[in-house]
Formats: sequence, structure tokens, C-alpha cells
Amino acid sequence: MIASPPNASTEPSDDDALVPLAPVTELLKLFAKAVRAHQLYLPNNPMHVRALDAVRAAFPAVWAHTDVLSLIVTDTAFVSEGRAALEEPGRGNESLPWVFYKDGVRGLEMRPGFETRDLDVLLDVVQRARTRQATDDDDLLTLLWERDFDAFQYHYVELGADGSTAPGADLLRKGGSGYHGAVAPPATIERDASNAEPIGGSSGTPPSSSPFARVDDFDTTLYFLESNEVAYLQQAIRDEFACDLRPIVVAGLLDTFEREADPTVREEICGILESLLVTLLANLQFRTVAYLLRESVSATERAVELVPSQQTRLLNLSARLSEPDVLQQLLVTLEDTPLRPPQDDLHQLFAQLRPSALVSVLSHISKTHNPELRALMEGAITRIIAGNTAELVKLIGSDDEAIATEAIRRAGAVRSPATVAPLAKLLTHTSVDVRKLAVTALVDIGSTGAMQAIERAVEDAHAEIRIIAVRALGERQQRSALPRVERMLKGFISSDASTGAEKAAFLEAYGALGGDTAVTLLDGILNPKGFLTRKEDSQTRAYAATALGKVGTDRALDALRKASGDKDVIVRTAAARALRGAT
Repeated sequence: MIASPPNASTEPSDDDALVPLAPVTELLKLFAKAVRAHQLYLPNNPMHVRALDAVRAAFPAVWAHTDVLSLIVTDTAFVSEGRAALEEPGRGNESLPWVFYKDGVRGLEMRPGFETRDLDVLLDVVQRARTRQATDDDDLLTLLWERDFDAFQYHYVELGADGSTAPGADLLRKGGSGYHGAVAPPATIERDASNAEPIGGSSGTPPSSSPFARVDDFDTTLYFLESNEVAYLQQAIRDEFACDLRPIVVAGLLDTFEREADPTVREEICGILESLLVTLLANLQFRTVAYLLRESVSATERAVELVPSQQTRLLNLSARLSEPDVLQQLLVTLEDTPLRPPQDDLHQLFAQLRPSALVSVLSHISKTHNPELRALMEGAITRIIAGNTAELVKLIGSDDEAIATEAIRRAGAVRSPATVAPLAKLLTHTSVDVRKLAVTALVDIGSTGAMQAIERAVEDAHAEIRIIAVRALGERQQRSALPRVERMLKGFISSDASTGAEKAAFLEAYGALGGDTAVTLLDGILNPKGFLTRKEDSQTRAYAATALGKVGTDRALDALRKASGDKDVIVRTAAARALRGAT
């Protein structure tokens, strides 16, 4: 029977007092940070020194409860006395437990004195195992075997090519404290006496005395890999070389900014980040720029003893991106760049824009011929406006007509009541296009204040604007507009100054707003009385019949029945259709 490796379900005996989990967890977290610091910084770096000091300071809290810290290693966790002390699931090759587990290490033991005599040595071994700076044969076990530890031991199993324990490795091996042998940790190993004897067995039994090497001793070792394992390693190497180091550099700088309270150091880091921001933008590294801006804000929240000027300088990185000259240069560069969805990098970058960027984005969106860039800018505009309508209100009255035009469109899209007042002022603008956009935006907003402003547009000098306004008033049942609509309608009838489309819009709106009170005027248009009474053209009378059909009262239906026998086929047809619709 192959030896059973230690696992997270192992229960301590009732006679043993459990070591409190909190100090062990804190110790392992600090140890993981020390591993990272050992990898990122030189030994004389303050971050490296502080990380080591922190993990050394955590050991006394553990030694106060035990003389031996025993840890079981799984693929994702360090387990202390049956309890997970440090878990790192989902991190793959970056998981610290996995660094030990993949090379067969299944248990660790530390004793007082480890923090002063063996910690630096173990950190160096873990770093070399992670980066594989040693030769191909120097895995973690080899590197550990080469070191002499005073207060550290490790338990391991010999792995076969398929990841299982190799023949003859039915016991966990133990290394450290100058000893390498077949020693089984208590309460962690089950053994079948019928199995082959272990190499260098604990009973002192020597291995097989055969002078010949067996093939089985070699083809099941760790270094004989299956094709899928070779493919996995090759992919891991490709991923490592494809890794972008720029975010790591940014993270290191901000990490130093948070921990180093020296103002001189922080000022230097701020200067480096400002230069780095420009360089990254020039090289189109948008994801890294977004990461830098986002994490800079977080760093100001986490840093201790932060001087206000340094906080302002770091927060102003986002403001610098939103400056007109920087943002315009970026947008011009993107204009000539073919963008293909999904553009996650640019979405993350544009999410960092400040409200001051709205002017530049609105100005450029009216000129862009790049549909992908337009979609990105529209998303950025919507996000900025959603949290800052005051900036939009200011831009609606901009002297730059291109900016004002885009701002008016966005006001209608977001339907903010705060924009009603500036839009209402534009109803007297000299430009017909501006007035048309303003009344359209007010219709989209549809609030009470917006509808009251639209009433004035019924009397606009331009027919298209009048039509948009009167249709909206009729659809929204804005009955307060009835006197204006009636006055304009009578003027059209007497002067023939309006088009057929405008008459149709006003007649239908008048019927919708007036109800039964509108029947008298509409009946007079549809069924003129008296020899000298002015008779409207066929199309106008047909529009009046349609309006009466929408009124639908008894008086309206009577007027339509009278017109159903009219000599004019257009009028007669319209009256019949209105009757069918009303009934």
C-alpha cells in the first residue's frame, strides 16, 4: 500500500492542545509577503528588510503556544493541526503551497531559532525554485537537500512520472536538521506490511543488494514526463515570457509609496509615475494606464502618514489624463487606429476620465469617423454625465456649436430634469438646428417642466419644430396647450400658410386635447355650412375626419356620418375609415 500523504482532514489527538490558528495564519501571510519581497527587491532595499523583520516578529506569538510548528502541505493550503491556516485556491503556479507540493514536499516543521538562522536560507530556496534559475535537475527537494538547516525539517514523498508515489516510497521522507532518512512523521502514515521495504528503511533494513540497476528505478522518477506534462510546462514557459512586467513595476512603486513614509521617497515615486503615465500612453498601453490610475487612488487611501500635497499629486494623475491637450492627442491617435471589440483596455481607461474631459470628448465625437471609437466615447460620456449633470448643463450653453449640439443630444439621452431650464432657453436660439435639437431633447425628457417649455415651441417660426412640439403635446395630453394649438390652427385655416403635414398634426393634437369641445371647429372644417362658407381642400377635410374619429364622442360620430355621403371621394373615404376606427 502506497503511503497516504498528510491532508487537511487530519485530526489532532485529544491529548494535544491545539495551537491557536490566528497567530499561525498571520505568520504564514507575512511569510508569503516575505517571499514576494525576496523576489522583487534586493537585500538592501527597505521593503525587503521590513518584510523579513515583520515575519520574524510574528514567530514569538507562535512559540508562546508550541515548541514545534508543524504544517501539512496540500496543493492549495498549509494546514495546522487539521485546520487550514493559509489557503490560496485558484492561483495556480503563483500559489505558495503549490511550490512545495508540486515537488513532493508534504510537511514542514519549524522550531525556535528558525526565524534567526534558517529563514533567509529557506526564502532563497523558494525563490530559486520559483524562478528556476538553477539547473534543470535542481528542483525544490534538491535545493533543500543542499542546505543545512538548524531548526527546520521537511517531509516529502518520491513522485513517479504520473504524479503518484514511486515504487518503494511508501513512507514519507524527512529532511532538515542535517538528517535525511526514512522517518515517518507520527499519525500521518499508514503502511501495509506486505509492501516492498522503503529505501533506507526506518528499521535500518538496507535496500536490495542487487548490483544491477532496474529500469523501474528510473522510468517512474519525476524527470520522465508524459506528453501532456511536457505540453503543460511548455505552455507555462510561454505564459511566463508573455507576462507584461509593466503592471508589476507599477504595483512595486505603489507598494513602496504605501509603506515608505519618507516624504522624499514618495515625492520621487510621484515623479516616476507621472513620467511613466506619459510613456505608457505613448506606447498605447491602455490597460496598464487604467491600472495605474485606479491603484493610485487606492494607494492614497491605504498609505499612512500621507502628506496632503503628495495625496493631491497622486490623485491628479487621473486629472492629467483628462486635460484637453493630453486627451485630444490620445483621441487623435485612436482615430487612425483600427479598433476591434472587445476593447476592454480602452473601456478601463475611459472609465478613469474626470468630468473635465467632457468638453474634449464631446468635441471629438462630432468629428470622428471611427465607429468603434465613437462607441467608446459615447460610453464614457454616459458614465461622466450620470455622475455629473452640472458639467452637462454648463456645456449646453457653450459658444462652440459642435459641443453644444452634442451636449443637447446627451441631455435628451440621459433625460435629466436638471437640463430642462438650459434647453428651454435654446428655444429662442437663432439656429434652427439648435432649436430643433432642443425641442427634441425636451420631448425625450418628458417631465412637466419640459412639456410646459414645449408649449412655446408650438408658435416657432419653423414648421418642422412646430410639428414636433404639437405632436408631443397631443400624445402627452398636455391640455394646457389647447388655447395655443387652437389659435395656431385657426390661423392655418384662414391663411393656407401651412403644409398638409402640419395641418394634420395640429388637427389631430387639437382633437386629442379638446375632446368633445373640439367637435364644433372640426365639424365646421369637415362639413362646411352655408353657400358662402369657405370650404377647405379635400386633404384638410380628411385630416379633420381623422381627428374626429380620435375624439370618438357621439357628436363627433354624428359629424362623421354626415360626411360619409360627401361627394368628394377623399373626404368620404376618410370619414368611413374614422367611423370604423371609432366604433
